[in-house]
Amino acid sequence: MEANKVEVKATANTVRITPRKARLVIDMIRNKDTKEAFAILKLTNKNANEAIYKVLKSAVANAEHNNGLDANNLYVKAAWVNDGIRMKRMLPRAKGRGDVIIKRTSNITIVVAEKN
Repeated sequence: MEANKVEVKATANTVRITPRKARLVIDMIRNKDTKEAFAILKLTNKNANEAIYKVLKSAVANAEHNNGLDANNLYVKAAWVNDGIRMKRMLPRAKGRGDVIIKRTSNITIVVAEKN
């Protein structure tokens, strides 16, 4: 049995990006070194990059400061995006009706761990 496998997690809740769009970016950085993941996030042209970059940076900082892990020896062990709350807005239509516009949000979670 492995001794002392430390995993460090960071989350961002209610991020104003749809989960479907955020999952495209999360899938690119899963199981990568943190340095490589940061490079991928900087060079990919997607709107979800900024929020995911912040969560990854927070996870690395948590590992470094709270658990004393080496930042150069970390990788993205797990990363996922769940549905957040859905904000409902009304759009006026003809004859006094209204359409419901659903603004989706995401809960982004990233888990980092040390490589062997």
